[in-house]
Amino acid sequence: MHVTWNQLRIFEAVARHLSFTRAAEELHVVQPTVSAQVKLLSGTVGMPLFEQIGKKVHLTAAGRELQQTVRELFDTWNRFEMKIADLQGMKKGTLRVAVVSTAKYFVPRMLGPFCRRYPDIDVALEILNRDQVIERLAANLDDLYVMGVPPEGMAVEKQPFLENPLVVIAPRDHPLAGRRAIALKELAHERFIVREQGSGTRLRAEAVFRSHRLRPKLTMQLGNNEAIKWAVASGLGIAVMSQHALVMDDMHERLALLDVQGFPDEGSWYVVCPSGKKLSVIAQTFFDYLKEEAVAIHNELLQQARTALHAGKRRRRA
Repeated sequence: MHVTWNQLRIFEAVARHLSFTRAAEELHVVQPTVSAQVKLLSGTVGMPLFEQIGKKVHLTAAGRELQQTVRELFDTWNRFEMKIADLQGMKKGTLRVAVVSTAKYFVPRMLGPFCRRYPDIDVALEILNRDQVIERLAANLDDLYVMGVPPEGMAVEKQPFLENPLVVIAPRDHPLAGRRAIALKELAHERFIVREQGSGTRLRAEAVFRSHRLRPKLTMQLGNNEAIKWAVASGLGIAVMSQHALVMDDMHERLALLDVQGFPDEGSWYVVCPSGKKLSVIAQTFFDYLKEEAVAIHNELLQQARTALHAGKRRRRA
């Protein structure tokens, strides 16, 4: 069976997008070229690789098998290229990382020094919600994935590398602000603002309340931490979020960190990949870097959060 690298590259783009047009745009070729190469590849395989139902393109059974084979082939080739670069004393190539949205508060910060250390490495960073990251994980589209709650029922390898405490925040003028050792049951009648279903933060927060046989009053669901902080600051309710989400913004004068029994809820950030996946040289290098730098980054970020929140408290008293 004779196929060309170009045919496989074109097929992979069409299979990923399920669109001949979008594949052509990505590869900077005209659509007839894409169609012609896929037709030649289908002829070589001896079976159709795609079928069109209405206006939608679908992979056939043979197409799905070839898609998996091509992904494995590309991964193997990428690892070979990076091994050669490593043997030559170089670190170059592309690192693909997908992270949940809350990880945006520290992953880019960790990537900066990494990229300065390895200037020949290009980074493709996807920041998505947890469900979208899990979809990419299932399809093995990236080198590494960062999330707070790894998926259950999926064959993955996970390694904790950074602490991820959850805290309770409220408006600065909330009656509970400044109280010590607030019993968790006192929050049962508070209005809670939460992340979307499937969010790792929400899953962990619900587990805490469930362990105390409490059902918080969920009154608003928002899709990102910025919206939640503004809603809390506006007096619409209280929220549970990662303490990492409380740094690098100007919301601290409007928010209070509540001293609630059971919080901070200690957890971790995880680096995740499919079970059995052989990490590229670059991915392994980045993973080792994460473990080296995690403690310093964690302490720095949390100190910033504490300083900002306590400064806001002092300004209020003044």
